[in-house]
Amino acid sequence: MLRQVCCSGFQPFRQRLLPWLQSTALSRSHRVQSSAIRHVRSWSNIPFITVPLSRTHGKSFAHRSELKHAKRIVVKLGSAVVTRGDECGLALGRLASIVEQVSVLQNQGREMMLVTSGAVAFGKQRLRHEILLSQSVRQALHSGQNQLKEMAIPVLEARACAAAGQSGLMALYEAMFTQYSICAAQILVTNLDFHDEQKRRNLNGTLHELLRMNIVPIVNTNDAVVPPAEPNSDLQGVNVISVKDNDSLAARLAVEMKTDLLIVLSDVEGLFDSPPGSDDAKLIDIFYPGDQQSVTFGTKSRVGMGGMEAKVKAALWALQGGTSVVIANGTHPKVSGHVITDIVEGKKVGTFFSEVKPAGPTVEQQGEMARSGGRMLATLEPEQRAEIIHHLADLLTDQREEILLANKKDLEEAEGKDQVTGRRLAAPLLKRLSLSTSKLNSLAIGLRQIAASSQDSVGRVLRRTRIAKNLELEQVTVPIGVLLVIFESRPDCLPQVAALAIASGNGLLLKGGKEATHSNRILHLLAQEALSIHGVKEAIQLVNTREEVEDLCRLDKMIDLIIPRGSSQLVRDIQKAAKGIPVMGHSEGICHMYVDSEASVDKVTRLVRDSKCEYPAACNALETLLIHRDLLRTPLFDQIIDMLRVEQVKIHAGPKFASYLTFSPSEVKSLRTEYGDLELCIEVVDSVQEAIDHIHKYGSSHTDVIVTENEKTAEFFLQHVDSACVFWNASTRFSDGYRFGLGAEVGISTSRIHARGPVGLEGLLTTKWLLRGQDHVVSDFSEHGSLKYLHENLPVPQRNTN
Repeated sequence: MLRQVCCSGFQPFRQRLLPWLQSTALSRSHRVQSSAIRHVRSWSNIPFITVPLSRTHGKSFAHRSELKHAKRIVVKLGSAVVTRGDECGLALGRLASIVEQVSVLQNQGREMMLVTSGAVAFGKQRLRHEILLSQSVRQALHSGQNQLKEMAIPVLEARACAAAGQSGLMALYEAMFTQYSICAAQILVTNLDFHDEQKRRNLNGTLHELLRMNIVPIVNTNDAVVPPAEPNSDLQGVNVISVKDNDSLAARLAVEMKTDLLIVLSDVEGLFDSPPGSDDAKLIDIFYPGDQQSVTFGTKSRVGMGGMEAKVKAALWALQGGTSVVIANGTHPKVSGHVITDIVEGKKVGTFFSEVKPAGPTVEQQGEMARSGGRMLATLEPEQRAEIIHHLADLLTDQREEILLANKKDLEEAEGKDQVTGRRLAAPLLKRLSLSTSKLNSLAIGLRQIAASSQDSVGRVLRRTRIAKNLELEQVTVPIGVLLVIFESRPDCLPQVAALAIASGNGLLLKGGKEATHSNRILHLLAQEALSIHGVKEAIQLVNTREEVEDLCRLDKMIDLIIPRGSSQLVRDIQKAAKGIPVMGHSEGICHMYVDSEASVDKVTRLVRDSKCEYPAACNALETLLIHRDLLRTPLFDQIIDMLRVEQVKIHAGPKFASYLTFSPSEVKSLRTEYGDLELCIEVVDSVQEAIDHIHKYGSSHTDVIVTENEKTAEFFLQHVDSACVFWNASTRFSDGYRFGLGAEVGISTSRIHARGPVGLEGLLTTKWLLRGQDHVVSDFSEHGSLKYLHENLPVPQRNTN
C-alpha cells in the first residue's frame, strides 16, 4: 500500500519545527531569498502519480526503461549544481526545482535520499557578509569613508565556511521540503563513520528508520572536521572506498543502503569520450565496465573536490555493488526542471551505467553505419541501385511464405491483450498490420516502378550557368543524408521506404511498432540481402533496441529528416519531440468531399463509397462530406444516405445539417475529426465558396474533392482550395504515391516547403552546387579587375524518362 502524501503523525513535529524554520531559514542571510521559496509550489508542472513499486535489490538495472521501477534512489548534487556561478551563495531557483522533483518522487511512494554539496559556498556568502559588515564599521570609525573602496576580502578557509554554512543550508532545505508536506533530516558523516563497524551500523539503522518514517535524509560530508583522504585507498573492493568527496560518499551510501538508483548531477551532460568542448567529443549514452580505456578525462569542475574521473570511479564502484547509476547535467536551465524525473521515467538523459552490453550495435552506432553506408550507396551507378531494388522486389515474391508466416505470428500476438496495457490492438491497426499475397505482389510491382524511375535521380543536373570564361556552375541532385522513418502497424511500409532510400542514395534508420516485430525483422533481412549484392548492406538499419521515439528524435547530429508513418497522435508526438530535425508528414488526414448542386447522380455515390468505405483507416479516406443545400430532400441525397446505411457507416451531423432535421443523427463533437473508421461527418453549405471556407477552417490541407459537372465551378475549387491534393470528380483515395505513378511513397506531406503531397523519390533529394574553374579569384571581378561576370544559362542534359 502506497504511503500518503502527508503523514499525519508528523504534524505536531512539523508545527514545532516551523517557528524554528522561520527564525533560522529566513534569517538575515535568507530574507532576500524568501520570496523564491514561497513560490516553489507554484512552479510545479509535474503531475502527481502513484506507481506500484516493488523490487528486490540485487543486480543493477540492465536498461534505462527499467529505471521506472526504482524504489530507493540517491540523488547527489554536485557543488556546481548547488552553487551560483560566482561560487558565493546558492543557486536558489535550481535548488527549488530539484527539491520539487525529489518531492514528487517521494510522494509517489519512492524512498529518496539526497547527498548535497553547498555548505562551503553558503558559509562563504555568510562569512563574507559578516567580514564586510565588520570591516566597514571599523574603517568608518578609524579611517573615514574614503577607505571603504580599498577593502579586500581575505581568503576564507573551507572548513570555517562549511561550519558557518551547514545549518543555514539545512534550514533552507527544510523550508523548501515543507512546501510539499515532506520532512527532511540532516546527517553529517566522515570517512571514519564507514570504517568503524559500530558507527556504520548506527548510520545504517538511522537511515532506514528515517526512510521508514517517510523522511528524506540529507547527507553531507562533515567538511568542518573531515581529514584529508588517505592516498591510494580508493576502490580496493566492494567494501572499501575512501569518502574523500561527495561522489565517493554518494556511491558508498548507495551501496550501504542497497539503493536501486544513484543519480549524480553535475554541470556537464554526462560522460564524453573526450573532454567536453573538445573537437569530436561525443556524449556516451551507455557506459560499461571496462570502457575506461576509451575515455580521455579532462580537468575537474569549477568547484567541488572531484572531476569526471572521480565520478566515473564512484559510479563503477556503485554499479559493482548492485546500484544503477546515471550521470547527468543538473545546471542546464532547459532541462534542470525535470532532469531527475526524466531519468526515473527512463528517458535518454545523461550517461547510464550498465553491466549488460546489448547483443547488437547501439542506435548511435547504427546511425553512423547508415551515414557511411548511405554515402557508399550514393556513389553507386544508377544501374547498380536499380539492380538492388529489383532484387528486393524478387525476394518479396520468392520469400512470400516466410514473410506471411512471420506476419501471422504478429497478428496472433496483436489479437491478444498487450501484457503492459492490457488492451487489444484496434481493428483499423490490425487491418494495417495484415499482409497478404496480393499486398506483396503490389509491393513488388511498386518497387520495380521505383527502380525504373531511379535511373537518373541522384546527380541529375538541374541548372548550368557560365559564370565567366572557364568558370562553370552546376546545380545537381544529391541525397538528403540519413532518414529516420518511424511507422506503426505497417510492415508493408518497410520495403517501400527501403526502395525509395536506395533509389535516392540515402542512409535509413527504421523504427517499427512492436506489434509488427516479426514481419519487420524478416523484411529488413531481405532488404539487407538485396543491398549486399553491391556491398552496401549497412545503409539500412532497423532499430531493435529499447529506444523511445522521443529519444530518437534528439539525435540531431545523426539524422537529417524524420518521416513518421502512423496515427495523427504519433505524428504530433514526433513533431513535438523533434529537436532541430525537420519532420516531413501530416498530423491529420481530415479529407473533405464537396457535392455541388450540379453533381452527377451516377458519380456521387460511387465516389463517396470509394472514398469512405474502401479503406477507412487510411489517411486519405473521406472524413467530412459537404453537401450543397439545394440537394437536401432530393433523390440524390437519399441515395447517398441509403448507401452509407448499407455500408454501415455511422453518420455525425454538422450543426447546419442537424438544424434541417427533425430527428438527426448524433451531432458531431468537432468538425476537425479524423475518424479512421466507418464514421462520417455530413454538413450543409450554401455555395462552393462556403465549402472552400469550411475546408480551410476545419481541414488539414491533405486531400479535398469537388463533385460537379460544372467545369467553371470545378476550376474555381481547384485553384482556391489550399491543400496538398485537390481533385475533381475523383476519389480521395487517389492521394497515394503508387497511384500517382511514384512507385511508392514515404508519406504524405502537408508542409509548404521542400515536398508536398505524396512524397516519392523526388522528395528525398536535395541539391548541391558544383563550381569548376581555373585559378579564379573574386578580386579579378572587382571594378578594376580583368574579368567580368557573364551569367549565361547553359543547356541542361536531357532527363532519361524511359
